[in-house]
Amino acid sequence: MSILDFIRGELIEIIEWTDDSRDILSYRFPDEDKAIKNGAQLIVRESQTVQFVYLGAFGDTFGPGKHTLTTDNIPILTRLKSWKYGLESPFKTDVYYLNTRLFTGNKWGTANPIMMRDDDFGIVRARAFGTYDFQIVEPKLFLKEVAGSDHNFRLDEFSDTMRSRVVSIFADALASAKVPVLDVATRYTELGDALLPLINPTMAGKYGLEIKSFIVENVSVPPEVEEAIDKRSSMAAVGNLDDYVKFQLGKGLETGQGSAAGMASELAVGLAVAQQMMGQQGGGLLGRPPAAAPAAAGVAAAATPPTPAVPAIPSLMTPEQVAGALGVSEADVLAIIDSGELAAKKIGSSVRIKRSALEAYLAD
Repeated sequence: MSILDFIRGELIEIIEWTDDSRDILSYRFPDEDKAIKNGAQLIVRESQTVQFVYLGAFGDTFGPGKHTLTTDNIPILTRLKSWKYGLESPFKTDVYYLNTRLFTGNKWGTANPIMMRDDDFGIVRARAFGTYDFQIVEPKLFLKEVAGSDHNFRLDEFSDTMRSRVVSIFADALASAKVPVLDVATRYTELGDALLPLINPTMAGKYGLEIKSFIVENVSVPPEVEEAIDKRSSMAAVGNLDDYVKFQLGKGLETGQGSAAGMASELAVGLAVAQQMMGQQGGGLLGRPPAAAPAAAGVAAAATPPTPAVPAIPSLMTPEQVAGALGVSEADVLAIIDSGELAAKKIGSSVRIKRSALEAYLAD
């Protein structure tokens, strides 16, 4: 081997990165303590950016293409190295390749619940998760603040930091947006688009990254809030409670034994309760026993069984007693209490309803 071959072997003539790994953000070209030859070829592929670093200072930046390294196209490095008469000899510098492709499908999620102020439910704890896509847009800032001098800086080394930053900004934005909990599920796309202008200034200014898409896949609330939402849905499905009670009475008559006497007895009770509810009798209806119903057609009065008496309703009742008086479920009563249609008082863990409040509700 001649001395020229030895010298040639100690110089780098071609600089390129052909690794096809999908999770490397930055890659430091391994120079093996060799100098770069004057006129060496630098190959930068699509979705790559090359950053030169000389003695800890940022030099020239190269985009996709084939570049010949001469004084003309590395002016920053020429100035840093203080070459007075141009690039005439081999030189040493660190070469970093940065992967500028779009990194997709990165997951984010709240480790702890987000506290939200909701007009319907007060203070609500919510959890959320989704995905986001990002790419490197400021190579120098990314190398300085994130990758440093790592030979291979991979995505998993930065994923936790990215996730915590994204969640922090999302929590602040969602809390300040004042979106009702009941509307969040229908506004996932809108939320994601609205959060991008809030997230990107911080990401670009601190890490040299840009979030290209931010997707909210789910926002969940505690079980007790879900139960309250279910009650509200049930109440909306029932609609007008007076019509619902009459419908229930009609269904009850359909399940009778079919005899004339039984039908007459059930009809008498049904009419008495309906009269009390609909205000078809005089004052104090809820406290008066109903009038006896007429006997069924074709049945002798003597054969008609005595009309069962409807017990007087006390002045202070539990939801269970109100449900029994109206012929509905206790859940229905709690639903109209929650909606504010029926006034009630909560004493400790118990709920009490005044008879006057029930009369006022039925009179509406």
